[in-house]
Amino acid sequence: MSETSRQAQSPESGNLPLTDQKTGLSSEEATRRTKKFGLNELEQVKPESLWSILLRQVNSIIVYILAAAAIVSFFLGDNLEGFAVIAVILINAITGFVLEYNARQSMEALRKLDTTPTRVLRDKKITEIPSDQVTIGDILILEAGDLIPADALILEVNQLTIDESALTGESVPSQKSTDKSPADAPLGDRHDRLFKGTAITNGNAKAVVTGIGQATELGKIATMVSEAKRTATPLEAKLDALGKVLIWVTLGMATLFLIVGLLRGQEIKQLIETAVALAIAAIPEGMSVVATVALAYGMLRLAEKKVIVKRLSAVETLGGTNVIFTDKTGTLTQNKIEVHTLRAAGNDFIIKMETNEQDVQNLEVKEGDQLLFHSPEQEMLARIGALVNNAQLTSKKSDRKELGDPVEVALLSYALAAGIDLHQLHKDYNRQAEQAFSSDTRMMATLDQVGINYFIGVKGAVEEVSALCNWNSQEDRDKELEVSELMAADGLRTLAFAYLQTDIKPSENFTKDEKLIYAGLIGFLDPPRKEVIKSLTACHEAGIKVIIVTGDHPATSLKIAKDVNLVGEHEQLVLTGKDLESFDFSSADDQKKMMDCHVFARVNPAQKLDMIDFYQKQGDIVGMTGDGVNDAPALKKSDIGIAMGLRGTAVAAEAADMVLKDDSFASIVHAIEQGRVIFENIRKFIVFLLSCNMSEIFVVTFAGFLNVGSPLLPLQILFINIITDVFPALALGVGKDNKKLMQSPPRDPKQPILEMADWKRIVFYALVMTISVLGVYWYAINQLGYSPEEGNTITFFALSLAQLLHVFNMYSGKLRFFNNEITRNKFIWMALALCILVMFITYYIPFFREILSLQILDTRALELILAAGVGPVFVIQCARIFFPIK
Repeated sequence: MSETSRQAQSPESGNLPLTDQKTGLSSEEATRRTKKFGLNELEQVKPESLWSILLRQVNSIIVYILAAAAIVSFFLGDNLEGFAVIAVILINAITGFVLEYNARQSMEALRKLDTTPTRVLRDKKITEIPSDQVTIGDILILEAGDLIPADALILEVNQLTIDESALTGESVPSQKSTDKSPADAPLGDRHDRLFKGTAITNGNAKAVVTGIGQATELGKIATMVSEAKRTATPLEAKLDALGKVLIWVTLGMATLFLIVGLLRGQEIKQLIETAVALAIAAIPEGMSVVATVALAYGMLRLAEKKVIVKRLSAVETLGGTNVIFTDKTGTLTQNKIEVHTLRAAGNDFIIKMETNEQDVQNLEVKEGDQLLFHSPEQEMLARIGALVNNAQLTSKKSDRKELGDPVEVALLSYALAAGIDLHQLHKDYNRQAEQAFSSDTRMMATLDQVGINYFIGVKGAVEEVSALCNWNSQEDRDKELEVSELMAADGLRTLAFAYLQTDIKPSENFTKDEKLIYAGLIGFLDPPRKEVIKSLTACHEAGIKVIIVTGDHPATSLKIAKDVNLVGEHEQLVLTGKDLESFDFSSADDQKKMMDCHVFARVNPAQKLDMIDFYQKQGDIVGMTGDGVNDAPALKKSDIGIAMGLRGTAVAAEAADMVLKDDSFASIVHAIEQGRVIFENIRKFIVFLLSCNMSEIFVVTFAGFLNVGSPLLPLQILFINIITDVFPALALGVGKDNKKLMQSPPRDPKQPILEMADWKRIVFYALVMTISVLGVYWYAINQLGYSPEEGNTITFFALSLAQLLHVFNMYSGKLRFFNNEITRNKFIWMALALCILVMFITYYIPFFREILSLQILDTRALELILAAGVGPVFVIQCARIFFPIK
């Protein structure tokens, strides 16, 4: 590491004393500066207060109606009923509060894990400290593989390259030096600066910290990603709209009931009690709880699939997603550079490593993990690649460790596969000199001593390397240049290789003073993930459009798109960021190009925002993947932001709605499938709850209009809603067996949660249950001579049983009654067992029987209850034969 005369003081440190490069900060000074500047961590948005979370649970029109019903009950002297309604409100509020609080605590725990150990020079010795303890003026000791914990000024450097893609979006590592950069230079051109959140790919350095926490470049960008205000999610809005419809229906029926009752001269108190019963019957008290539990259960299920969902509402959005903007590297590909193609000097054929195919004949044979070459030229290519190399790779396959530039790691892997012993190679070849790669020379060269001889190895751009070589004719060189262009057009990154073996020690400028021997070309590619093809096929079947948006080369992007079957083999349409600069998004021609294109390359963050906005204006639900800080605005702008967990930044994860722990596109498809299942489950249990609640409304209303008494009391209705309705609805909400959902287009986000066909089913189901229950009630009192109190008990248990068994009418399509997603759902059977047990307890334990005003019944009454419960299922199943449900 070369010494420099740069002073170890940052512009941000003000009047702080200089830091001694040899001793670093003292522990006392570091503590003093930490107190002054704070910890080295990004500011978190102030979390919502616990009171605010709790108040939001009761801030709904449904809760207001229930509270009004409780007040009326207290006013009429029905204290037990009033307390029961209040208990329901509290249970709903506490359940929602606990779920949201747990989700917030989980995210806080994840944030606390976001610290890494950092080596600093303090008290004259190198010490490892947590990254949040780094402060202004600390001397950082950095090596390849380290994450840079703070912004810093380089003091000493040795062949340092930094992956700054998280900040700049540039995939090629940046070369660093101690040469002073202009103050107004872009981030990517500040070669004497290091930035928090970036990673060292090669070399080592010593640097002084100039900025920490929010004062870093990473912190400045994080500040730009403003916290969006919480708005009602689509599902919340639809549930609220549904609740308002139910309330207006209830008010209308209650008003009509009161008018008819007054005209008949009925008692005012009885009319008000019946109106309260109608209000309680109309409101599905468990709907919000069941919806929350269904979404939360979906989050847990997604976590098992390596998908961490940060917000409950994101699960519902997933189900409607119909456009996905995906990055290429690491999502569709393995994020691992490999040798894909090689062309050795003197050969007129190209060997494609991925398919073992060649243009002329098969000269490459695989045996186990090794490649057996029949050409010394091919072996020389592998040897040069291993020598002109600063990466590290252990030979043990079981515990293989990689460190350094990805291309150089690929060359070492290739050499290992070629049968070269890397340890012995570096023992035999003793490096004497190196000419590091730079943007000016566009190549790297090394000089090694082998016994009494010398070996020069060179790799780099074909134009530069070929210019150093001996050629039989200019035509031969032009041919190599042409081959390189063809490989680049096929999406490959190409490097040319050359060498010279001599017994005379070369000069310091050994690449220019000697004419080299051209060795050949190697093409590199980040290979596609094999499982992606199946996932993209699933997206196509599900009506989801997938679009690659990347900063990579257009040819490389198109090749990957073809390899994963995203586009056809003959597809040539690729739009670049430069193309988009001249686009008029109001033009029909440009809109058509946008809609037809599946591959966008060299796209900057601002253009990603424009693309998302374009598709959102078309009415699409857009998902966006991202990993860098520069992706954060697009992640926030999209309907569902998807951050990469393995290679993603903290800022990207904070802006996203969900995080992929395995960075796999297949996980996105799993998440969308789960989103559709959850939304279908929610729709299904709403149909169940509303049909049950509507049957209660019909029973009370029709009985009042027919003047046949009060078949149900308000407290009995509340009990049915909480016990026999909610538990089967919960079981419906956590169902997971519906494979047909990914074989149809996504739902239209503009459609209400229930369509007209669903409302017709709800009314039909409610009428069937009402007729069955009221029929038994009338028959028991007028034909069998039961008392009104006994008739009330029969109605209570008959309606409870009818609603419990009604869950078996909720299966989809033309599936068999005894073999469908409902009968295969174990939670359904558990819910039914629990509810039946509760019904037995209410009947056989005097305390509960007295609270619910229930009477002892004989065997004949039990038979009536069974007939009223089973009858609706039979009628509905017969109706489905003639009017099948899709």
